[in-house]
Formats: sequence, structure tokens, C-alpha cells
Amino acid sequence: MGFILDGLEAEDYDRTYGDAALIRRIARYFRPHARTMATVITMVVLFALVETITPIAVSRSIDLLAGNPTAQLMLALAGGILVLGSLGWFFNFIRQLFAARAVGDVVLALREDAFAAVMQRDLSFYDQYSSGKIVSRVTSDTQDFATVVTLTIELVSQLLVILVISTVLFVINPVLTLITLAMAPLVFIAALSFRRAARWTSRRAQRAIAKVNATIQETVSGIAVAKSFRQEAAIYADFNQTNHLAYHVRLRQGLVFNTIFPVLDILAGVGTATVVYFGGMQVLSGNISTGEWYLFVQSLMLFYFPLTSIASFWSQFQQGLAASERVFALIDAEPKVTQQAQEPVPHIAGRLTFQHLSFSYREGEPVLTNFSLDIPPGQKIAVVGHTGAGKSSLVRLIMRFYEFQSGRLLVDDRDIRRLDLSQYRQRLGLVPQAPFLFAGTVAGNIRYGREQASDAEVEQAVLQIGHGEWVHDLPQGLQTEVGERGARLSLGQRQLVALARVLLQNPAIFILDEATASIDPFTEAQIQEGLDMVMRGRTSLIIAHRLSTVKAADRIIVMRNGQIIEEGRHDQLLARGGHYAELYNTYFRHQSLAYIEQVGVYGD
Repeated sequence: MGFILDGLEAEDYDRTYGDAALIRRIARYFRPHARTMATVITMVVLFALVETITPIAVSRSIDLLAGNPTAQLMLALAGGILVLGSLGWFFNFIRQLFAARAVGDVVLALREDAFAAVMQRDLSFYDQYSSGKIVSRVTSDTQDFATVVTLTIELVSQLLVILVISTVLFVINPVLTLITLAMAPLVFIAALSFRRAARWTSRRAQRAIAKVNATIQETVSGIAVAKSFRQEAAIYADFNQTNHLAYHVRLRQGLVFNTIFPVLDILAGVGTATVVYFGGMQVLSGNISTGEWYLFVQSLMLFYFPLTSIASFWSQFQQGLAASERVFALIDAEPKVTQQAQEPVPHIAGRLTFQHLSFSYREGEPVLTNFSLDIPPGQKIAVVGHTGAGKSSLVRLIMRFYEFQSGRLLVDDRDIRRLDLSQYRQRLGLVPQAPFLFAGTVAGNIRYGREQASDAEVEQAVLQIGHGEWVHDLPQGLQTEVGERGARLSLGQRQLVALARVLLQNPAIFILDEATASIDPFTEAQIQEGLDMVMRGRTSLIIAHRLSTVKAADRIIVMRNGQIIEEGRHDQLLARGGHYAELYNTYFRHQSLAYIEQVGVYGD
């Protein structure tokens, strides 16, 4: 069945933790809940005592009834059992109530830590690993982690029951007690023999579920594309394959887990038969009373059930440990973007300097090699070049989304690796090629970078782009719901919202990756007006696709294969007849002067 597990390999950041290390780490999450856990342990002890006292009371009552049976004694026995049962229920209820609260708090804290780790991972992490699998670790695996805690509490309770009942039985009859205890090592050996297989299958089962989640998430995210290409059947076939993979893996996991119980039941049955036989012989010989023999027989259930549960617990325990292992691996994943210091960034003039910088997304595939560029404060730079020239990589490095391998990147002559990233990014304004809007209102998305901004400030930012006329086209104006990922707005409207968001943020450095999609002339005019407003007085780096933006730049950088091959203004570069002229004739020429004048954007 090895082929069934193909595609379920560990992620590169996965780690193997020992059981002891995992338990110690789990225990640290319970330290803030020490009082709650103390209550749980107290209730566990009391419940174990009640569970032990009940068969002892019945045993003594049998001996008393055998000598002098009376209605009063029967009534007292029934009342005693009722009281003990009620106490057992109460102690168990309190235990479960407080345990559920403690486990819930711990899972809450663990999930918060896992999500915080997800937020701290740099973009290269998401390039390499499926978001669906990451989601599975934060949701499914943290919930599976709760199973470990619940089973641990059950383990403690059952261990106490075994300890108390064994002590009582040993006092009554050491020989029968030793016969009863003789099966314990065999039960543990049988259970522990499944330990490695249980952990192995549990890891792969969780990876299979993560793969199913990843497939579903990717399908839902790209459902519009799938439908436009009529690929529903192909997507379903892909999901069906992944789902069957998860089915077979979970089936194998169930086979491992379910095999252990029949083995343990057989061992428990052998022990029960042995105790019944030898105990009966002891009664016939007069060494023990009928009540004491009943106590031994009745206690077998109290003894063997916890014992088999404890033994099988190790198999289930592996599933919980495997889940916690995956969560801790996500938390402990080493970031590739690391800061050498956290120097404050109260102000940025806007000077950007690349000094002999080399960068690659994957080892052996360089994107920028010995790259140097100086951008003075307030200068508008347009970057052009064929796909793969390294244009967007400049944006990602300035945003500090990725780590470069050598050289330096300076911001106002300060090494970017020494800046406080949170403060630094507050000084940046980024509008990506496909602006992302979060579910909510237009106003909420504009306010995203400055949540404390007033309504008046939001309206002022809107008015600076096309005099705010674009908002009038929205059904509820600024209170219009944008839908998931901004799906209820057109691409042009999303770009306008993104520009207003940047204006409200008032960054020192503006970065734009222009969209290539066609939009109507009126919206383009509004976008261009918004760009002019955003770029005014700010250092601006634009991955340019519009001729209007290119011509308005103070300097045009032409890139090819991670190098600057030309730079200058539009007319200068055209006159040289080099690579820029080639790009102009290929991509920009159709954006004729007549078209530009038609939409109200200036030319030369």
C-alpha cells in the first residue's frame, strides 16, 4: 500500500519532536490554568475513590446479606449505591466542566500562536507551501491536539482507579491480586507495539486531510476560471483522486487503531477467566467469602477496562501528538526574512539605494545579480521590461517581503535589515497589480491602513481621486459591500479603492504594480488622476504598463535578465533606438497620443 501514501511527504519545515519534548511543551500551555487543572485533578481523585468504594460496599453487603438477610439491609444497600452513583456523577460532571474550559483555553492559545506564526511568515513561505495545508494546521490539527489533553485527563483518572482498587484487592487476597496484575505487562507490551505504526499513520492521515483542504480551497478560489474553461469535470476528477487518497490513508489508520482492541480484549478475557476459576476455588476452600470473590470479579471490569484504555491510549495519543507536532513545526518554522535589529523609523525621506544586490527565489535561479540602483527622495521611477526581467522583485525587496542573498538595500542610507519592519512598512504605500479588498464596505477597505482615520479623512482621500465621482456609481456609496476579495466591484473600482487607501495612509514611498487589464477610458482617467495625486512629492516606483505613466516618470529604468540595460526619460530612450524603443513599438505604441488625449491624460 506504499503507493497510497504518495504525495503525503512532510513539508520542508516539518520537524520530529520526541514524546517527552512535546509533552513538556504542551504542559507550558497549561501553566496559566494551574488552578483549573487542580480542580480537575481533585475531581478525578474523588471520582476514582467513588468508583472504587462502590464494588467494595456491594461486596460487604453480600456477605452481610448471606448471614442475616433483612429488608432494612437491602434498603440501606440500595440507598448507599444511589448516593455513591450520584456523587460519582457530580464529581465527573465538575471534572468535565473544568477540563473542557481548560482544554478550550489551551486550544484557543495554541491556535492564536499558530495564526500569529502564519502572519509572521514571509511571502516566500506562501510561495512554497499550499495555503490550504497551512489552514489545516491552524484549524484541524489544533483541534486534534485537544484530544491529547482529554485523553491525558482520562488516563490520570483511570490510573488512580487501578491504583486504589489494586491496593484494596491486595489486602483481601494477595494471590488473586497477583494473578490479576500478571496480565498488565502483556497488555502494555501489546499496546506499545502499535506505537510507531500509530504515529506514522496519524501523520499521513493529517497530511491527507490537509491536501483535501488545499484542493477545496484552490478550487473555490479559482471557480470562475474553472467554469469559464468548462473544467468542472477535470476539477472533480482531481478532487476525487485526492479524496480517495485521504479515504485509503484514513482506512489504514483505522485498521491500525482498531487492531489493538481485539488483542487487548483477548488478553483481558484470559485474565478474567483465570481470576474467575482460581477465585471460585478459593471460595470452595473457604479462603475467601462469596462477597470477596464477587469483589474480585466485579473489580475486573474496573481494572481491565482502564488498563486496556491506558494501553490503547498510546495509539490514540500518537494521533494527538502528531497533530501537535505539525502545529509546533508551523510555529517553529525558521523565517527567511530576518532583521538584524529593530531600529525605529519615525520618518522616511524616501531615498532607496540598491548596492550590488543579488537575489533569487530558488537556489541556482538568480533573478537579480550584482544589481545597483539609486533613487533620490521624491523621484518618480518607471520600471519596464519583459516578463521575468526582475521588475516585481524590486517591489518585493523594497517591501521586505523576501530576503536577498548578498549586497545591500538602503533606505535613507540605513540598511533595511536593521529597521523595525512594522514601522517601516507604515511609511510605504503599495498598490499591487490585482488590488485585494477584504470583505466589508468600501470605507472599511480605504481605512484598512489607518483604522483610526475619521469619516472626514476617508471622504477627503476619496475626493482627491476623480473628485469622488466614482463613489457615486456605487449602490450605497462608501458603505457599499465589496464582497469576498472585492468581487462586487469592477477591477477599475478596486484600483480606485486601493489608491484611496494609499492616499489616506500618506506614505513616504509609493509603489505601484500597474494592472494590464483593459478598463474603460473614464476609469483610466480617474486612476491616472489618482496616481498623479499619490505620486506628488513622494518617492515612487512603478512597474509601468501604461504609456501615460511611463512618459510622466522622472526616470525610466529598462530591465532585462535582472540587470539595468537602459535608463533615462521617454524621449531620450526612444531616440537611442535600443531595448526601450523595441518595448515601445511592441507594447506602448498602440496607446496612441490620440487615445491618451481622448481620456484626458497629458502626453509629452
